[in-house]
Amino acid sequence: MKCYLSKTPDRMPSERHQIGNLKKYYLLNAASLLPVLALELRDGEKVLDLCAAPGGKSIALLQCAYPGYLHCNEHDSLRLRWLRQTLESFIPQPLVNVIKVSELDGREMGDAQPEMFDKVLVDAPCSNDRNWLFSSDSQKAAWRISQRSNLPLLQIELLRSAIKALRPGGLLVYSTCTLSKAENQDVISEILNSYSNIMPVDIKEMARTCSQDFTFAPTGQECGLLVIPDKGKAWGPMYVAKLKKSWTT
Repeated sequence: MKCYLSKTPDRMPSERHQIGNLKKYYLLNAASLLPVLALELRDGEKVLDLCAAPGGKSIALLQCAYPGYLHCNEHDSLRLRWLRQTLESFIPQPLVNVIKVSELDGREMGDAQPEMFDKVLVDAPCSNDRNWLFSSDSQKAAWRISQRSNLPLLQIELLRSAIKALRPGGLLVYSTCTLSKAENQDVISEILNSYSNIMPVDIKEMARTCSQDFTFAPTGQECGLLVIPDKGKAWGPMYVAKLKKSWTT
């Protein structure tokens, strides 16, 4: 994977979408790469990006390995259009045939594709703290805050579906871009308490490896990592947890 950091705080210009032309770079918060790295995708594996729009993590996954099959799902129709544009702008022709795009409700994916995937990424809908905190639209920000109480149930249902879609022995990564314990640790704890065949995977080594570029919350994370924005390391917030589905139920 090739990643570049600007040495100045100036915002890089976005390239315009043009059918038939591949863009040279994709702009994203560097912390968004951590869920992709945690998944440890290998050549030939079948992978599901359950909540794929706008597509940055799907693009990053394809830079990590040559999957046998990449299923990019997005339930929201407007975000699905954004996802399709992203894939058209960055995916070279040889990779097009290994990618499928769908508009299924993520909560139904497990029943539709049971035990189909080696790896599953659930970059779940969340409070998106950074977005509403710096939003100039106060009404939209207030609406997002009001919806926070509904999100943990949705996130749990998405994870249950993802677990159904994951083959035994497979790995799942759950991520959000919020500091909310209710949407992070509490969601993972609910899943671990509900499934005897789902085990947490320790990813603390990734925090040690990336400590020069990211600030991680020092305590309170029983499972997973939490990137917190800090002076000189303004990436995040980003919560990442990794789970494994065992062969026994």
